[in-house]
Amino acid sequence: MDIRKIGVIGAGQMGNGIAHVAALAGIDVSLHDISEDRIKSGLATINGNMSRQLSKNLITEEDRQKALLRIEGAPKVDDLADCDLVIEAATENEQVKVKIFQSVCPVLRPDAILATNTSSISITRLASTTDRPERFIGIHFMNPVPVMQLVELIRGIATEDETFEASRALCTKLGKTIAVAEDFPAFIVNRILLPMINEAIYTLYEGVGSVEAIDTAMRLGANHPMGPLQLADFIGLDTCLSVMQVLYEGLADSKYRPCPLLVKYVEAGWLGRKSQRGFYDYRGERPVPTR
Repeated sequence: MDIRKIGVIGAGQMGNGIAHVAALAGIDVSLHDISEDRIKSGLATINGNMSRQLSKNLITEEDRQKALLRIEGAPKVDDLADCDLVIEAATENEQVKVKIFQSVCPVLRPDAILATNTSSISITRLASTTDRPERFIGIHFMNPVPVMQLVELIRGIATEDETFEASRALCTKLGKTIAVAEDFPAFIVNRILLPMINEAIYTLYEGVGSVEAIDTAMRLGANHPMGPLQLADFIGLDTCLSVMQVLYEGLADSKYRPCPLLVKYVEAGWLGRKSQRGFYDYRGERPVPTR
């Protein structure tokens, strides 16, 4: 199956990133969200990010102009009816995702592929809520999508070979490197990464080190590009908590228990960069640790 047009549900950080790379790769994109304002914001972000790529000579002005023309806003779910593949890139909440699938399935062609960008939730379980489990797959892009090279490709128990191969071909066309993961909680990257971040939060919670000390130690001692608490803020603390809850519930192992401090921050609405406060306060000229 040749995928020439995709639909992206969710115009936020992940969704607009997927639309961005697809359009640059010559694929037509319909970008959908719950409001036109969100779609406009997503399109503006794409334009800004492409302009940065242009300033770094990563793309040409002709590339940018052609790519922007390939992306159209899709304010109604019905606008996705002619897509070869639709990928959901909404918040990491299973109930939200299921509701999206139930709304989009009736408008899709019978042969259209339905994909999810989930970073942790069972592909098999999500597929079972749709009318096309054999044409359902997990395509987990890394954040930020235009920069990060990796895509995790995860098939559910019912995913057909044709669906898998078409999705693999799409990822290759987008210039991504594929890691095939089995359908276990959090797959590969987050199965390893999020427990490390959670342990860093426990280290803060138990008073072993301050925010600044923990991040400095891991940047300079383990050669990480950013500290784990800074990375948690970048990912979103609500997303970190959701992934840890999936691991804890799915694997029934106490080592995956979300740190109480992570729970407290999320309950306070301190979700990281997107809310301007997390383990750092981003409201001033430079980030300041909050603990």
